[in-house]
Amino acid sequence: MNKVITLGLAGLFVFAVGCKRQDIKRDATDSIETVVFSDEPSVRGDSEVSVDLKIAYFDFDKSDLTGESLEILKENASFLSKKPSLKIVVEGHTDNRGTSEYNLSLGQRRALKVKDYYVNFGIAPNRIATISYGNEKPAIDENNGAAWAKNRRVETKTLNK
Repeated sequence: MNKVITLGLAGLFVFAVGCKRQDIKRDATDSIETVVFSDEPSVRGDSEVSVDLKIAYFDFDKSDLTGESLEILKENASFLSKKPSLKIVVEGHTDNRGTSEYNLSLGQRRALKVKDYYVNFGIAPNRIATISYGNEKPAIDENNGAAWAKNRRVETKTLNK
């Protein structure tokens, strides 16, 4: 029995030593660990989010920017370029048709398209966080064409920290 426990502990030790922890940063006290995935600002924690930018809408099952959404994003980007310290979160949304997994993916593709537009306009990528809510946060909670059209959107929100 002792041999089994000893072998098990030895195996665990070898596994633990072999694992790299490159994505973990420690603070000066070496007591708090934070996993870093990218240089995006965080949308978790004590951030207050307020909406003050226009919403871009999308066609059914598409992540392509329409002419109307390009005009809206141009206005948003112009505002953001005048406020270089302002960080934002770009939220992708869908209507309730399709699976949850598909809608989360589509919402993320939409959010990334908008982020790419802002970056191409000159907004620093480290000021822009993206998140997809899929169909979890509908603007209008109804099952009809008008509601679906309003739910297929990307909202750009400012982060106040």
